[in-house]
Amino acid sequence: MTSSAAVDTDPLALERQVCFALAVTNRAVLAVYRPLLEPLGLTHPQYLVMLALWDYQKSASEDAPALSVKRIATALQLDSATLSPMLKRLEALGLVTRKRSAVDERATDVELTPAGTALRARALDIPPAVVARLGVDLPELEELHRVLSRINVAALAAGALDA
Repeated sequence: MTSSAAVDTDPLALERQVCFALAVTNRAVLAVYRPLLEPLGLTHPQYLVMLALWDYQKSASEDAPALSVKRIATALQLDSATLSPMLKRLEALGLVTRKRSAVDERATDVELTPAGTALRARALDIPPAVVARLGVDLPELEELHRVLSRINVAALAAGALDA
């Protein structure tokens, strides 16, 4: 017979696994986003692409209004093969345009269309709605974000996404 203390300290107990907590939380949080993004016509991964483009647009100059696929992939920690179908879909939705880079013909640049830029105003309702649906105070979510960002940096430094 095992004691409850031994079970509580079992390093392989499912409920003690960070990976399990992250996986379950990821699914749950994405389920919160889904109905909020649906009226915008976006999936969560597409929303992340749009966030990257909206961020870039705030600081973009008229000389460089587009963001390269490579820079989007780096920002989202995705590979280009994963990102390309999302960009095609966003282009089919009329939210972005894709074109060969004038500087490097091997690269593709992505730029928001007027409809993609306008969608940002509707997306402003998403973050407060997520906070409200999660029922967690903003400072607690900010702390969670800080910790998760630190863990991500450590995982990347340990070679987590190396090919």
